[in-house]
Amino acid sequence: MFHGLEHTAIASPDPRKLAQWYVDHLEFHINYDYDGNYFVKAANGTMLEIIPSQGDRAPQRMKDPGIRHLAIMVDDFDAAHARLKQLGVQFLTEPFNNQGNRLVFFADLDGNILHLIHREKPLP
Repeated sequence: MFHGLEHTAIASPDPRKLAQWYVDHLEFHINYDYDGNYFVKAANGTMLEIIPSQGDRAPQRMKDPGIRHLAIMVDDFDAAHARLKQLGVQFLTEPFNNQGNRLVFFADLDGNILHLIHREKPLP
């Protein structure tokens, strides 16, 4: 009956600009848009819906309650990290290894927390 997540929504003061950031930086593509809402889709089929926000943004910290980050899977960590550095992405940590995985935390255009990850072995 339940098939899993179809998409995750992010509220942004400028949805079009943030959608384009995902296109330009993470190789997503704009899959669908309507009334100022943008669906961006990754190569593996996962989607984000970027919707217009209202009000001021609360500070974003790594361990605040709620959804804390989106993990971006890559097959070549060093190349992906170098590309993001070249594009001027704001990194929140230095790259590190954890249980055979290589990762680094960074922020998107609006300050949402993401992390780049290359897993030695896929999750079960």
